[in-house]
Amino acid sequence: MGALKIAATVVLVLFELFLIIVVLLQQGKSAGLSASLGGGTETFFGKNKSRSFEGRLQRLTTISALGFIVVSIILAIL
Repeated sequence: MGALKIAATVVLVLFELFLIIVVLLQQGKSAGLSASLGGGTETFFGKNKSRSFEGRLQRLTTISALGFIVVSIILAIL
C-alpha cells in the first residue's frame, strides 16, 4: 500500500504542476463595461474555438482538473 500511495502522490504533484502551467498560459477574459460596449472580436460564426490555441488550453485545463480531482479522491481513500 505504501508504494501505491507514493505513486499516487507523484501523479498528483504532476497534475498540480501541469494545471498551474495551463492556467497561467491562458489569456484573461476581459469582462466589464468596456468589453460589453466595445463588442467582442469573435462572433458566433467567426473563429472555431476548439481548434484554436485557447480552445486547446481550455480543454487541457478541464482534463487536468478532472484528473487532479480523481487522483485526490483516490489518495484520500488510500
